[in-house]
Amino acid sequence: MRADARKNREQLLAVAGTAITEQGVDVSLRDIARRADVGLATLLRHFPTREALLDALLRASFDELTAEADALERASEPGDALVLWLRDCVAWTTEYRGVTVLMAAAIDDTESALHASCVSLRAAGARLLARAQSMGAARTDIDGAGLFALVAALAWLGDQPSLAPRAGHLFDLITSAILTREESGHAEAGRRSGGRG
Repeated sequence: MRADARKNREQLLAVAGTAITEQGVDVSLRDIARRADVGLATLLRHFPTREALLDALLRASFDELTAEADALERASEPGDALVLWLRDCVAWTTEYRGVTVLMAAAIDDTESALHASCVSLRAAGARLLARAQSMGAARTDIDGAGLFALVAALAWLGDQPSLAPRAGHLFDLITSAILTREESGHAEAGRRSGGRG
């Protein structure tokens, strides 16, 4: 890729990230191109669809969350690992307004540019959940698909101005319902002592 084309691509991604944070995933592609000081045709050469732009923008975050799940699986108690990962996953999905709708659609659409990243992210959460379940730290009547749906639901709550102030409490309520009583108490003690869990 030529230096000017690479610069345009990087500028488009930076501007798109800001625009989506401010206006949501339905922000106009024409507006993104204008803010990046390039023509719409230039944007479409790099990213032929909105999903292709979002995939390029979000792939690094998906990869980071997947890597975080792997690290937590090796280093943390099963219940704590699950809650820590869920908290970070919900915070990330809340940052990009409206992305949960696209993720929910992409998970079942093999033609979507976001499909592979969403599948990897769901699998990472499912591994943490399965580990917690195998150790008796989490209830067994939820699977990876259910966990993925809860992330979407919690992110949606955080994206609603009237509900956002309650999002933290609702997150704690839901995670305590996923964990067994003993593990839930341990996570709560961690929060009170300043831990992330």
